[in-house]
Amino acid sequence: MALENVVDEILESARKEADQILRTAEMEKDAMLRQATEEASSRKAAMLKETEDSVKRLRQQELSSAELEEKRIVLNARKEMLDRTFEESNKQLAEMSSSEKRSLYNKILEKGRKVISEPKIYCPLGEAKLLDTKNGEKVEEIKMGPGLILESRDGTVRMDYSFRTVLEDVWEKELKGVSNILFG
Repeated sequence: MALENVVDEILESARKEADQILRTAEMEKDAMLRQATEEASSRKAAMLKETEDSVKRLRQQELSSAELEEKRIVLNARKEMLDRTFEESNKQLAEMSSSEKRSLYNKILEKGRKVISEPKIYCPLGEAKLLDTKNGEKVEEIKMGPGLILESRDGTVRMDYSFRTVLEDVWEKELKGVSNILFG
């Protein structure tokens, strides 16, 4: 019987030790599962945040891109409108009546004579008759738009009063004001 008791004790001790190992293993398994679940949850939250941040960035980039495109379209439309306005103004100047041209040409001559005495005068074909010239002033009709070009006798000073050139100068100086009038 003593041997039987020793065997029973050894078996009982082995069962207890096996139960203890199983409980420890079960606790380690639960701890590992909790840790894995927490890590997975943490990774999921980090990936979700990263995805949300990426979506926000993309949305902002698309919005910025759309705003730039809108500004480009508006600026192109404004430029087109300004170009048409310039060309229309130039066209109206070109279609001015002979009496209006005569008046403007003679005002240009008066102003030009203050800088160049006895200037050589270039004017559009067929418009020399509109000029009130003084003795010694040469007039040459050339192919050009409406307006006058005055030149000193030695050719060192040249004043371009063609309507297009004058309009371009005024346009450059007044572009902001014209733009404000047209677009507010």
